[in-house]
Amino acid sequence: MKNLIAMLQRDSSKDMTSGSPFKLILTFTIPLLIGNVFQQFYSMADTIIVGKTIGATALAAVGTTGPLNFLILGFIIGLTSGFAVITAQYFGAKDFHYLRRSIAAIIKLCAVTIIGMTVLSMLSARSLLRMINTPADIINDAWSYIIIIFAGIITMVLYNMTSCILRALGDSKTPLFFLILSSILNIGFDLLFILVFHMGVAGAALATVISQGVSGVLCLLYTIKNYPYLIPSRNDWKSNAAFYWRHLRIGLPMAFQFSITAIGVVVLQGALNLFGSTTIAAFTAATKVEQLVTQPAGSFGVTMANYAGQNLGAGRLDRVRDGVRKCTLLTLAFAAAGMAILFLFGNALTGLFVNSSEPAYLEILSLSKRYLTICSIFFPALFLLFVHRNALQGVGKSFMPLMAGVFELITRVAVAMTLPQLLGFTGICLAGPFAWVSAAALLAVSYFIILRQMTKPSYRSHSRLGF
Repeated sequence: MKNLIAMLQRDSSKDMTSGSPFKLILTFTIPLLIGNVFQQFYSMADTIIVGKTIGATALAAVGTTGPLNFLILGFIIGLTSGFAVITAQYFGAKDFHYLRRSIAAIIKLCAVTIIGMTVLSMLSARSLLRMINTPADIINDAWSYIIIIFAGIITMVLYNMTSCILRALGDSKTPLFFLILSSILNIGFDLLFILVFHMGVAGAALATVISQGVSGVLCLLYTIKNYPYLIPSRNDWKSNAAFYWRHLRIGLPMAFQFSITAIGVVVLQGALNLFGSTTIAAFTAATKVEQLVTQPAGSFGVTMANYAGQNLGAGRLDRVRDGVRKCTLLTLAFAAAGMAILFLFGNALTGLFVNSSEPAYLEILSLSKRYLTICSIFFPALFLLFVHRNALQGVGKSFMPLMAGVFELITRVAVAMTLPQLLGFTGICLAGPFAWVSAAALLAVSYFIILRQMTKPSYRSHSRLGF
């Protein structure tokens, strides 16, 4: 055990059960944020290169697949993040035997996920595009793009599985390095496949899959080499159904929470598609900009899940509450900064996605500005949503975050089916913000009630870990 502790002190993992919560949260989040921004940049690179070199119709084709991509990617992110909460709890408790068993269970569960999701998504791709009213002039390009993305689900799972395990140990820097490399590769492959090989939107999708695969493989190799105590032994692969269920009990609600949110986005996309390819192009450009400036929200959320998980394992619920208070102040400051960026530079950022020679250029900019202005007003609700949702998931309370996802779905669908008919594109713009407010309110109340219950003397936090 002493040799193992010494090894931990030399590697890149971070024990978040002692020290200043403010400093720990900030230093853990910054690499995450840089990585997420780079990830968003290479997602934007796809869209910018497609919009600038192929045209607004191709931009709309890629954009209309966004909700379907989010449906799959969100499920994977939620599932792997949920699995890693258990890993973080064992790491916080310094139980390395169960830590390795947890990793072995995650690998098995992810392998099953890859097979099932790849087959199901590829078989249903065109039907899903028709279901969301994809216009006839872009449906073939949309299918060419999304079918390649779905075929590369294994690369999504590989990177997210390994990076979530590393983050569960407090190492948020290593996944960042490989993500930066992946971002650079993606842009290079975009230019090669689109401008040199003239592969169109299919080239953009292929570039994304290849770059994700490279980052996933490198992250895996790094983990094997630098964290030998994580490698499961033969006995670690043998677990009973209850142990797998312990992972699924947190992973599935987190995955379904993302999927529920994604279903609402899919329904909204169906309402948007009725407005035509120009409006779809404007919405695509605006949402890419929105996703860029809201990356801190997701980054702080991942931090809180790992921070809360480790401190639950150490029996330090007092540190969980203190960390949430500190994180709330940080995230509101970042929300205000995001609002300022959109008000000052929103038009300039959306203009990156469309060639100024496009006939609908000015209309696209006008519609994009309307969307960004409305959404930015509600950023505080969105940012707080991530803090409370992930803190609850980190301490093993996944039911209310799942219910918050249901609230988001109901709200987004209700708005998508009513307000666009009354307010036009403005109704589309209000769907997301209304969903954020409904979910954030539920999560804030749930967090304070649940944490109060957990701090009662009768509550036995260690029982969640199974040892």
